[in-house]
Amino acid sequence: MNTVLLLIVLVPLVEVYLLIKIGYQVGALNTIYLILFTAIVGVSYARYEGLNTLKSAIKQLKNDETPAYEIISGAALAFAAFLLILPGFITDLIGLLIIFPPTRKLFFKPVKKNYPERKKNFIEGEYEDIEERKIEKNKDEKL
Repeated sequence: MNTVLLLIVLVPLVEVYLLIKIGYQVGALNTIYLILFTAIVGVSYARYEGLNTLKSAIKQLKNDETPAYEIISGAALAFAAFLLILPGFITDLIGLLIIFPPTRKLFFKPVKKNYPERKKNFIEGEYEDIEERKIEKNKDEKL
């Protein structure tokens, strides 16, 4: 059986089971409040972290570096915000783990190894086109 199909079936079943168990322990209304609270706080924090990631990417682009981690991190933050909006405690836990920078770095450490930092392999300086100078000199001689 395909792993994605298995997740699509199992995650909602486990979420419903946990919602029923937690709702029985703390009450249905408190469970709904808890789900709304995690969604609001989680999405707000995801927005904050997304802006920090965007600032870091812009800084790396200005330094002529590839912001590979920031691109992946931005996509991960969007996915985490989606998980936090979904009702359920497992999806909220996974979303929160992706949002926090230390755990996100642990998730994506292998990806960063595939994109080493680019080093500048050039020397800055001025130049003069010799061919252009020869053409101008020939024009001056003909006149």
